[in-house]
Amino acid sequence: MGRLPLIIAACIFITAFDFYFFTAIISVFKKWKPLTKTIFSIAYWLYSALLIIGVFCGIYLNLFLTLRAIVLVAFFLTVACKFVMLPFLVVDDIRRGWIKLQRRLSKKSVQEESEIKSPSAIAEPISRSSFLGKAGLITAAVPLTSLSWGVISGAYDYTIRRVDLVLPNLPAAFDGITLGQISDIHSGSFYNKTAVRGGIEMLMKEKPDFIFFTGDLVNNLTKEVRDYQEMFSKVKAPLGVFSSLGNHDYGDYYYGAQSSPAKVKNLQDMVTVHKQMGYELLRNENRRLKVNGEEIGILGVENWGMGRFPKYGRMEPTVKNTDDLPVKLLLSHDPSHWRAQILPQYPQIDAMFSGHTHGMQFGLRFKEIQWSPIQYIYKEWAGLYKEKHQQLYVNVGYGFLGYPGRVGIVPEITIFTLKRA
Repeated sequence: MGRLPLIIAACIFITAFDFYFFTAIISVFKKWKPLTKTIFSIAYWLYSALLIIGVFCGIYLNLFLTLRAIVLVAFFLTVACKFVMLPFLVVDDIRRGWIKLQRRLSKKSVQEESEIKSPSAIAEPISRSSFLGKAGLITAAVPLTSLSWGVISGAYDYTIRRVDLVLPNLPAAFDGITLGQISDIHSGSFYNKTAVRGGIEMLMKEKPDFIFFTGDLVNNLTKEVRDYQEMFSKVKAPLGVFSSLGNHDYGDYYYGAQSSPAKVKNLQDMVTVHKQMGYELLRNENRRLKVNGEEIGILGVENWGMGRFPKYGRMEPTVKNTDDLPVKLLLSHDPSHWRAQILPQYPQIDAMFSGHTHGMQFGLRFKEIQWSPIQYIYKEWAGLYKEKHQQLYVNVGYGFLGYPGRVGIVPEITIFTLKRA
């Protein structure tokens, strides 16, 4: 019952939003024949109704993954196009409102009004109002094109990024060893098993010596990984696969922040899945990685986020009994943890590995320059960062969430080469 008022309010808002755009489009194409307007009206409102129903079914029902993906693609493309068109419509409404206000204030006569609506004015090739409306429609085609391409090409365009990770205190036995990282799988969003399998094969061809998975295996519930568990079980490495939990793995976004038997069971299932896949899940704990008699520390902390993101992580037990280790590598899902706690309080952490940001799945990323709107939220959001002797690497993710695609920020598989200098 608690969600019902929210659902009703959302439906009212969406309907009002749709009505605003519907009237705007009709006014732009006012020369349409009555039959054309009728057909368009039916198609517009039928599409809107099916889209709203589809989105709510996708949220509350266990839809077939491909169908859910189609609904989400249609939803995001539609909303993006409307938001791009919105400023043009608002500007035009302000303009028309100002004109009406001026007319009332100047108390123009009926004769003057008729002159304004004279045939000479009507005969103009395109009025300013029509121009703004059509300009908005044309501009809306830009996100329609780019976001559509992001779904077709970007969602599964796995790219390997190679990084030299210099650690001055690295034992000689680890010099040149390779580490793979993937993050933010979000298996509940996938709809192309062949493409997902291809990304896993890319990682395995690199033959990393050990691998990190830095959280968000699912969107909301552990059962989402069911269809992909066998695939990700093929992620293996001679020295092991180590993992941590992300903010989406606890079931908070489905069950709420308070504990319940179902939520506890969901988390227990998540822990079991990591074990079944052969991942060593680190929950505020650490392991010693040994090569030729020399050791480094692999530390994993539970999610520690800023603001609305949960803080389950506790660093005290995570670093326990690691003082003798020359190098400590930390898995922590949220990169904001690095600046908020690791830098000021835990100088013994040599490098932290994160995900979480997805690079907002939109932006530019080249060797010398990268940009995404997410940088206005997260200071560290993609790639390697250094401050004094400590480092952070943020992986932009293997999967996607919400918008089922990527534009400019492609899914990432990171291969690190550990070096002493």
